[in-house]
Amino acid sequence: MRTIHKLWIVLLLAGQAANSLRAQSSATTAGTDSLASPLRNVIHRLSADVRPAYLTPTNYFFKGENARQQPMNAFLSGHLKYGIQLDPDSRIGRLYPHTTQGIGLAVNTLFNAEEMGTPVALYAFQSSRIASLTPRLSLDYEWNFGASFGWKKYDEDSNPYNLVTSSRINAYINLGFFLNWQLSPRWSLTAGVEGSHFSNGNSHYPNAGINTIGARIGVVRSFGDAQTLAKAEAALPPAALPFCPHVSYDLVIYGATKIRGWVEDYGGSTLVPGSFGVVGLNFNPMYNFHRLLRAGLSLDAQYDESANLRGHLAGTDEYGDPKFYRPPFKEQFNVGLSARCEFVMPVFSINFGIGYHFLHKGPDTKGCYQVLALKTSLTRNLYLHTGYQLQNFHDPNHLMLGLGWRFNNKR
Repeated sequence: MRTIHKLWIVLLLAGQAANSLRAQSSATTAGTDSLASPLRNVIHRLSADVRPAYLTPTNYFFKGENARQQPMNAFLSGHLKYGIQLDPDSRIGRLYPHTTQGIGLAVNTLFNAEEMGTPVALYAFQSSRIASLTPRLSLDYEWNFGASFGWKKYDEDSNPYNLVTSSRINAYINLGFFLNWQLSPRWSLTAGVEGSHFSNGNSHYPNAGINTIGARIGVVRSFGDAQTLAKAEAALPPAALPFCPHVSYDLVIYGATKIRGWVEDYGGSTLVPGSFGVVGLNFNPMYNFHRLLRAGLSLDAQYDESANLRGHLAGTDEYGDPKFYRPPFKEQFNVGLSARCEFVMPVFSINFGIGYHFLHKGPDTKGCYQVLALKTSLTRNLYLHTGYQLQNFHDPNHLMLGLGWRFNNKR
């Protein structure tokens, strides 16, 4: 079931993009006859990237405790992407010039296929311009968010050294900054730096995570009529288009599954058999400062049936695995308050949060937490919420898959 959930995330990101664009088109162009539909003169883009990277040694497996008994520090990926840029004459096209969003496919290698596999990633991406340096050169960014498939997972008998990942499917997150050199109206070259993270979100154990830091070089081919391409390249920041600052309210309900384990005082570790459910609710008033930026506070309530099991040991079963009494509800429920900041673009918004559990009982629900979430528009107010939560800045907690609704969503 967990595999189906992760695959569903990626397919829904890709499959709903066109529908959400149409929904935003009708909402933003209503009563504005002077601006075109954002889908009238769409610019299509195909791009290919090569991304060599340094594999950070976050685990002893990468430092040499593997079947080859050699350090692993190299990572390489090849990417093929298809994206669209909205009509530069439309309202959304003018509000978000130089923005491309679409889907990508990547083949990755850690140069140890026997123990790690050759994973393939499928992801949504979005790129846009940060600053124009010259008429033909700009500084851009791009993020990728999706899932990677085909990992060789840990197995006590056949793959005992791989204590990095225990999932054939892992979440994939990437952020890059690069220079974009416009060779001609239809061709451009890109080169820059990036970082990537692969993880199963604590849904399986072990889950050390995989992090890379590296470079990227690519080529982009644009398709569209010459006039539309020229308008897109010459687009200016939308200072003339009005924006009304206001307060909107986001309500999110999410769920997840996770595993539970801990390190014992004597140095060993305990892994609790099975997986546990997590259900949460966020209520997040946000002040819309700018078309690109929202910020506010979020009231976060969560029930985690794996929390505080350690203090309720009930012995062992016939196989020697630990058994536990179910902790009382108050030890598995917590409420926190987090500061949230959200970067707003067409179709997608990226939400960051740092919070503290002010209502809790027990060590597992105590302390601060961090949230990174991608919101994908399904309709004008309804969105898919896909996120990842950390505890105390370093401990992976769980993935977050849910739906959100935005109230008072002004244009």
